[in-house]
Parts: sequence; C-alpha cells; structure tokens
Amino acid sequence: MRSIRPSSTARRGGRARRRNSPVLAAVALASALALTATACESGDAAAGGEASASATASDDGKLRIPDDIRDRLREHGIDIDKWKNGAWKNWDRDDWLREAHEYVNPIIEGLWNPDRMREAEEPDQGVDEGDLSGDQGVTDPTPRPVRAQAVPPSYHAAAPTAGKVFFDSPKGSAVCSATVVKDPAHPGKSNLVWTAGHCVHAGKKGGWYRNIAFVPSYNDAGQSVQELEDATRQEVAPYGVWWGDWAQTSDQWIEQGGSTGGDGAPYDFAVIHVTPEKGSGGKSLEEMVGSALPVDFKAPAVPQVESITATGYPAAPPYDGQKLYRCQDRPGRLSLTASDPTMYRIGCTMTGGASGGGWVATGSDGRPALVSNTSIGPVTSGWLAGPRLGEVAKGVFDSVSEKFAGQ
Repeated sequence: MRSIRPSSTARRGGRARRRNSPVLAAVALASALALTATACESGDAAAGGEASASATASDDGKLRIPDDIRDRLREHGIDIDKWKNGAWKNWDRDDWLREAHEYVNPIIEGLWNPDRMREAEEPDQGVDEGDLSGDQGVTDPTPRPVRAQAVPPSYHAAAPTAGKVFFDSPKGSAVCSATVVKDPAHPGKSNLVWTAGHCVHAGKKGGWYRNIAFVPSYNDAGQSVQELEDATRQEVAPYGVWWGDWAQTSDQWIEQGGSTGGDGAPYDFAVIHVTPEKGSGGKSLEEMVGSALPVDFKAPAVPQVESITATGYPAAPPYDGQKLYRCQDRPGRLSLTASDPTMYRIGCTMTGGASGGGWVATGSDGRPALVSNTSIGPVTSGWLAGPRLGEVAKGVFDSVSEKFAGQ
C-alpha cells in the first residue's frame, strides 16, 4: 500500500520506493506473443526464460512472429526481438507508455522464477499523518492498531482467492497482493484479478509497469524465507503463473496518482485480465483455484458496515513478504479532500506488500464480497485505507469484462 509520506515511502503493497520514472503500458498481447527468448535480469536477480506469444516455428526451428503482431508492437515503439533480449528494461520517459490504451505485456516464460519472486520488493507509498491535516471533509478518529493475524496454510484452503501480483518497475522487481474476482461475462470461468492501481501503473509521473503476472496462493505451504531458497516453482506457484494480457485502472489514478501521499488514493484500483504462462488444461483462473469473489459496487456506507477483513502479503518489516496475513476491523471514514469520495479505513498493522489485497465484507446481497483494496497507510503502520468502490470502479471493471466477453 502507499504509506502517506512526502518523499521516501511508497504504497503498502511493496517496499518503500519512488516511482518517478515512466513505465510501459500493456496492450492485450500477452496471449498473442510466443517467442523464445532469454529473460533478462531485474532487481539484480537473473531470470532465464522464454517469451511466449502465438507464433509458429519455421523450418529452421526459429520462432516466427506474425507480421501483424510485430506491426502492432512497433506502433508502441517495441521491437519484439530487442524486447525479449532486454529492451524491456529501458525506462526512458519517452519510451514509457502511460495512456489507458497503451498496455503491452508480452509473456516471458520463466521470468518469474522462485528466486525472482522471493526477492521482489514491495512498492510501499508512505503517508505522514501530518499530510492529513487539511480540509478533508469527513474523517473519523484514527482507529486503534489491529495486529495482523497469520493466515494458516494451506493458503489455498484458507483464502483461495488471494495471491500476489509481480511486476517490474524502474527500480527493479516489485510485488503487490491481489484477489481473484468473478466475471459476469464468464460465470464460473473468470480470468479477472482485482488489485490496486499503483500495482500496475505509476500514476501521473510514469506509466504502465511491465511483466505483470499473478500467482494465486503464493507459497501455499507457508514456508519460511530460508525454506523458500530451495523451493521449486511448483511450491511457490502451485496454481501457475498467470500473465496480465490486459489491465485497466481509473483515469483519475493515471492523472493524479503519486508514489507518496494520498494523491489519487480514492481511485486506486485496477482490474487485470490474465492468461496462463503455460497450459492450464483449458481451465480458467477461477476453475483452477476453485473460487472467485463477487465485487460489490453498492457496498453499504461506513456506518452500516459491521466488519471488513483485509488480506495480503505484507513485506516491509516486521514482515518478510512470503506469508499471508489478514486484519479484521469495523471501518471508519477517511476523506483526503472534500471533493473526492470518502475511503474506508481500518486498524491494521500490515505493511508494504499488502497493497492491492482484497477487502471483504458482507455485500448488498448479504453474502461475502470484495468491497475495496488496500491503498494507503501511515509510515509507522497501524491502519490501512482503501477506496470505496462506486461507479468509476464499476466502469473499469465492466470495461475489462466486456473486452473479453466474446472470447
């Protein structure tokens, strides 16, 4: 998530880091690209792998990328041959795609290996509570800290919809938390993941992050950092690695969002459509994990909400980012500016890495539903805040669902 702090802290959901550099946008081409490649290093961790897309092998055994796919990539300034050999690590502002329609995320098979996943840092955004002293409309008293409770493994049995989002930023590999959500266009067969906007896009000073992938039930057995040093990919990603072939966040986040403070926080949400890095036997993400949460865009106002449970993989101390935690509390209101929607706020000691993790409450139909996601928290931890999902969030969600409705 983003901690509210003027200069150094980032959102909670990743380690404190600044995101001033531009990031590449992701056009829905992940499932369309299939090419062999040597994956490049990120965050000082070497990653060998192959980039995938729907390409065919020629007689000499080399993969041939269809001309139309190459042309579409080049429209975005991407030469796929250079990209697969490391050009994706070029974060020059002029080459960093940022507009909503510019998302491009070619699959690089094997890039997210166990070491790289373990070493990814949380993009934590810091918030000094002094930053909350202006005219903010209605804000309830600061909640008392609620100690995060470890989710017992297996995580899949305890929280089957929870997982991690991995991505590359100008500062290296990074990680957030995320949730599998239902897709009305594909009942029982959803490939949609809900997370924070700052986990896919850098906001007003940057663009789309790269190599965005979702790992459901990461480290399902709850192994320690030491045990994970020898873990296989099957152990850390028992339900596979799912690449974001399309992502969408709010226009407000793209225009206002920042790596520190609360700018854009009331609109800090995103939806990712995913596709498996390798075959899933024809199964969707929802079928693979066996569960998905509905999203409630008409969740009750704060006074009517008895309890919210936030789940995530906190990574900033005292946590190590490898294990799943959750907090349960009755929410209060946090209003950053009088003109923006009021956010939910709960007491919780989770830190960076938990960003994007789902907030679950009793929905308008009386059943559990996702009503928010972790966005910001104070530098010292103690509470979390998340956007209340309304018409803007529904517009983002519907857009992604409709984009893949006929597929």
